[in-house]
Amino acid sequence: MCRWLAYSGSPLLLEEMLYKPEHSLIDQSRHARLGVDTTNGDGFGVGWYGVGDVPGLLRSVSPAWSDRNLRELAAHVSSPLFLAHVRSSTGTAVQQTNCHPFRYERWLWMHNGSIARFATLRRDLMLAVDPEFFPAIEGSTDSELMFLLALTFGLRDDPPGAVARMVGLVEAVARRHNVADPVQMTVATSDGSTVWAFRYSTRHESRSLFYSTETRCLRMLHPEIPTLRLVSDGSRLIVSEPLVDLPGVWNEMPESTCSVIADGQDVIHAFRPEPPR
Repeated sequence: MCRWLAYSGSPLLLEEMLYKPEHSLIDQSRHARLGVDTTNGDGFGVGWYGVGDVPGLLRSVSPAWSDRNLRELAAHVSSPLFLAHVRSSTGTAVQQTNCHPFRYERWLWMHNGSIARFATLRRDLMLAVDPEFFPAIEGSTDSELMFLLALTFGLRDDPPGAVARMVGLVEAVARRHNVADPVQMTVATSDGSTVWAFRYSTRHESRSLFYSTETRCLRMLHPEIPTLRLVSDGSRLIVSEPLVDLPGVWNEMPESTCSVIADGQDVIHAFRPEPPR
């Protein structure tokens, strides 16, 4: 499986989240504590919003812990919203087009988890991708295909509904092929102003996902953390596993939920798949 984080708030150097915390995402690429795999060395990616019509994107098959270009970029790029991911392949090739985040126009998407017996379900799922989005498929992962299916089902207009319809399709196709418990996912997606995060699995035993406590409260709890002085009250962070081991900083995202972060506010809704009509 994989580890990821999504940040939204005051513009911040990428290194503040990728490198500086005690259990940063780069540390998790070698020493994950809550993932299926301890090492996530099958590539990495970071997507960030700044100037321009589309987000910037850096992806590589190198292990994140030894990539000098990532270290250099993280020390110089500041962004109010960025997504970062370290990969542990579940069977698809280790190649750049299989590294997260995936991008389409202003949208970014990253995923931790898998579609069970993906090779069996892949053809039926590929045929469900709208012709508008089919040429955008570059890699061979279930994660990218989930993204294109979500776009097919209206991600640009209704992200929670589109992801619900995507998951509903995957589960319906799995039933036709007698594949049990097909979906395991924590997903983050963004259009540059809002972040949507999803925690769901068919078995209701999803991979770990946490969101940060309100920054204003964290400053009172932990005035010793310098990063908290750099960001606004509306800054938020969602992570596969905690970046620091301090009381009161992290809250586990409930099973089968969708978190929406926008305008300095975060709201959690119930999430349930929507079967195809």
